Order: sequence, then structure tokens, then C-alpha cells
Amino acid sequence: MDDTQPSGDAIIVVPCFDEERRLPVAAYEAFAANVGPGTKLLFANDGSRDGTWGVLEGLRERSPGVFLTHNLPQNMGKAEAVRQGILEAFKLNPGFVGYWDADLATPLDEIPGFLETLRANPALDMVLGARVQLLGRQIHRKMVRHYLGRIFATVASTFLRIKIYDTQCGAKIFRNTPRIREIFSRPFVTRWIFDVELLVRYTQACLAAEGHRGEEHICEIPLQKWEDVAGSKVKSRDFFKGFFEFLKIMRTYR
Repeated sequence: MDDTQPSGDAIIVVPCFDEERRLPVAAYEAFAANVGPGTKLLFANDGSRDGTWGVLEGLRERSPGVFLTHNLPQNMGKAEAVRQGILEAFKLNPGFVGYWDADLATPLDEIPGFLETLRANPALDMVLGARVQLLGRQIHRKMVRHYLGRIFATVASTFLRIKIYDTQCGAKIFRNTPRIREIFSRPFVTRWIFDVELLVRYTQACLAAEGHRGEEHICEIPLQKWEDVAGSKVKSRDFFKGFFEFLKIMRTYR
């Protein structure tokens, strides 16, 4: 890790597993054509078995100033793919790192708002997307997944002891600080709800250092648009796996 002060750049990790036919290439190319300087996407290929790596390399070759790639030799799961991608991003010492779902359920044009919030509020370490169904916003979720998600989020909020609305949205950006680097320094014990686990690590670190859980360092942003993209690898039944992983987190971090 470079000891110099982080730059003002942002590197957002996009974990990819068998996305050859699902990756919205045109949307990524449009992003590359319009994004301002200093924001890059790092595709972390999670040992895909199809032609995903070739698609990602094609994007990088066409827009090397915007896209980076990192290849994991075998499938390790989303949690580790995100972690490995962020560790790779840390090597370039950007001011901000984060992760974004490859299917762009959250559009890439939400990224500037996240970064603007972080830059305007130096006390913030995290900006998290929240899928809130408000008038004037386009949040399209399947009803079953919405209600299962609300139950899950309520349990997570109670466990974390912070008032968080949506732990599982796949759009999150962090400030590059020692505390954030520590969160990603070791593998997660969970595969499905590592979002909750990273928040547990963060709140425990704040509690140890500052005597409180750090709510003032976290901001949720209601998304303008979120789409339940067909073919998602996360199924409704996976929410039940998440509750078993809660028990694992409780045993590990109590």
C-alpha cells in the first residue's frame, strides 16, 4: 500500500461471474464515453467458466482509461471477488473505492451522486444505496423479494444496532481510510451477506476507537432507479441462507 495521501480518484469494483450473455456492454461503453476524469471501474472476474474474461478485456482495451480488469483463477464467490478487487484498487491509492453489481440493477449514473456526497462530507466513510420506493423514483422489485428484503433488513438493523434501511443493495462506495482498509484486509466468513459482515466490522472498529457505532460516518442514499434484472443469481430462497449466515456472524463477532 502506498503511504502517500490518496488521490481524489475513485475505483469501483464490479464482480463478474459467468456474465458473458448478461453483461450490459452498451451501458458500460456509454459510461466510458461520458464519465469525467478520475472515475474507473475495475472488473473482478470471479473464475468465470464462459467467455466473460474476453468480454471484460475487450472493454478494457477499448477504454483503458476507464476500465481495469483483475482475473481470479477460480470461482471464490462474490464476497471474495469484491474483496480481492478492492485490494487491487487499493494498490493504486484512490481516494474512494466501492463495488457495484455487474447487471447494473443500479445504473452507473448514480455513481457521481455517491461521490459528491462523500466529497461534501469529510466525516463520511461510507455511502450506501437504498432501494426506497418513493414517489418520483423508479424502484422495481419483485413483491416477494421486496418483503423478504424488508424482514432481512429489520433483523440486520437490530443486530447492528444502527438505523439502516437496506444492507443488501449492491451499490456501495467508501472513503479510502485506514479503517476501511482494515475491513477488507481479511476474508469474510460469509458468502451471501458479506455486506452485513463488513458493517459489523466497521461498527465494532468505531466502537473500539470512538466509543460509538459510527452511524455519523455512514450515509444511505435513496436510489433514483433500481431494476430487478432478469437472470439474477440471487434467488428468493437465498434470503433464507442469509439468516443462517447471521448466526455465523454472531458466533464470529460476538
